[in-house]
Amino acid sequence: MSLRRSARTASIPLKSGMTTRASISDPKRPLTPDDEPLTVSKRSKRHSSRKPSTTTAEPTSFKVPLPPSRPKRKHTPPTETDEPPPLTPTPSLVGLISAPTYSSGDIDNATPPPPSRPADPHISNATLVTPGGTQATAYSSYVPESSPSKLGLKGPSHPTSTASNLLSQACAHLISVEPKLAPLIRKHTCHIFSPSGLAEKIDPFRSLASGIMAQQVSGAAAKSIKNKFIGLFNGDDPPQSNFPTPVQVVATDISRLRLAGLSQRKAEYIHGLAEKFATGELSTSMLLQASDEEVMEKLIAVRGLGKWSVEMFACFGLKRMDVFSTGDLGVQRGMAAFMGKDVSKLKAKGGGKWKYMSEKDMLEGSEKYRPYRSLFMWYMWRAEDVDVSAVEGNGEGAASV
Repeated sequence: MSLRRSARTASIPLKSGMTTRASISDPKRPLTPDDEPLTVSKRSKRHSSRKPSTTTAEPTSFKVPLPPSRPKRKHTPPTETDEPPPLTPTPSLVGLISAPTYSSGDIDNATPPPPSRPADPHISNATLVTPGGTQATAYSSYVPESSPSKLGLKGPSHPTSTASNLLSQACAHLISVEPKLAPLIRKHTCHIFSPSGLAEKIDPFRSLASGIMAQQVSGAAAKSIKNKFIGLFNGDDPPQSNFPTPVQVVATDISRLRLAGLSQRKAEYIHGLAEKFATGELSTSMLLQASDEEVMEKLIAVRGLGKWSVEMFACFGLKRMDVFSTGDLGVQRGMAAFMGKDVSKLKAKGGGKWKYMSEKDMLEGSEKYRPYRSLFMWYMWRAEDVDVSAVEGNGEGAASV
């Protein structure tokens, strides 16, 4: 009876024409994944033909997950870092100082100097304000012809220009050695060395300290820091208050100076700068009358003042006529373009600090513009604004400057 049942079970054909591989001798052995599917018995067909139950389970209710909410970021004002100042200026700062209306004057005064006030390209032509509030110039309004050595000047023995003609003489010299500069000079008037530019009164300590505050921060942040710094010494109305004197800053702890928003490093820089002025190592008389090389040497020795910062102060602040910054990328680019080079290709080649011209080439190319290289540098910031090749060799226009 059992043999008959086993044989019947093993020989039931599938609809696909296949039969099971279940062993007749061991019908109870479980199938493995390698076995072909078992045949469907009649009983299993009956069970499978039954209709499914009409009762359905209630659908499970669930909420659609919401995307995770991001916490709102709190706006934090820019903070100072203790990193050293950059070796090269930011593009925004270059654009600011090279603007035609840029002024580094600390004390608003539109009154031009007397037309006969002596001026000279070898010394400072600005009117400087001492910590005590008095004004000083390199030359007095009258320079005796017979005893120029008594003035103590380290520049020329006698001034060669006046406040009214310094700029016109400089422009005439530039055009005489390079006629291609005439279109630039006709299009752009340099305010720095004009009579109104020479009328600006400069407080050297305030200008240099403000420059340190502005390093590596935005213009708005620099203004805020400067106002807070003044407020440390003048109360709640800093814009209308006086900038502190070097003696006041030296007497103030660095920890208190940091309350203005300064980093530890910048607070130390400004404190050290104040010490230089308070001890007399830096003075208005030295800044007015010393040679360009001595001014650079003295100021670069101050922590926090790099070569570029000192060059810009000497040019725009002290109104020195023979400053030339080879490390300024704007001057490099303008000079390369002025000499007919494709600056886009030069930039693509890299070159580190000297992207457009080497320092040697810049110094050699600017030598003929002495002693007015400050003015030449100012025009190199604008060298790409005018097509100088169209008027090559045309020296007209010098007399109209």
